[in-house]
Amino acid sequence: MKYVVPSDLYYTKEHEWAAVVNESGEGKLVRVGVTDYAQSKLGDVVYAVLPVKKSYKKGDVLAELEAYKGVSEVYAPVSGEVIDVNGSLGSSPELVNQDPYGKGWIALIKPTDLEGEIMSLLRAKDYEAFILELKRWTADKKSVHTIIRGRRPRYAANYRR
Repeated sequence: MKYVVPSDLYYTKEHEWAAVVNESGEGKLVRVGVTDYAQSKLGDVVYAVLPVKKSYKKGDVLAELEAYKGVSEVYAPVSGEVIDVNGSLGSSPELVNQDPYGKGWIALIKPTDLEGEIMSLLRAKDYEAFILELKRWTADKKSVHTIIRGRRPRYAANYRR
């Protein structure tokens, strides 16, 4: 399966995307969401725990997405203050599945060190290569668990054949 990976975004190995946007009067901000790959592996999102408007450090848990398959944490791709959240996800969490790079965005962050942290994120071609590596790993290991977070779950060893 081919996943949509827009070339103008930045990505994390935990499958979040970050778009640098200019909002009037605010300067450069970062809009955050989960990738097409993540939403497809998670399945139908039925509930979203949105972030509160406060400061987060890069890698902090920003939000949670609940699906029939389980709950997935969404991590902050950059440090900064959440200044807006996508309130539409409260009543329509399926927007994450339907339009992960558009109406399914999660938060808007005012970054504290945009230039320093954005360079540590993956570009589209690197993220596509990472997905391909994950697909190879899961095929080689015949894992019965979906790998969403970019690392083998602790319990995967119990299911090796």
